[in-house]
Amino acid sequence: MGSLTLAAAITAEIAATTSMKYSNGFSRLWPSLGAVLGYLVAFALLAETLKSMSVGTAYAIWSGVGTAAIAGIGMAFLGEAVTAAKILGVLLVIAGVLVLNLGGAH
Repeated sequence: MGSLTLAAAITAEIAATTSMKYSNGFSRLWPSLGAVLGYLVAFALLAETLKSMSVGTAYAIWSGVGTAAIAGIGMAFLGEAVTAAKILGVLLVIAGVLVLNLGGAH
């Protein structure tokens, strides 16, 4: 159950960050509300996840997967440059999350 809650928290965080991009510095109402609501949901779900998962593992997965997903969305859909450094960075984030999970997620 903790993994599903964590996946939902990650999804909410990705939606919130994407909405923030479209909020134009919180000057557009609907994307701004989407960002605020998305982060509230993400933190609530992350807090629920922490009832059954260690904080280090849960936060590493939440932030790492969210970061990698947002970087991918930026490059694939928002016109951000695709560089070797960005791709390497995303791969390193994913590798770090994997190492943390293999090294101590019970």
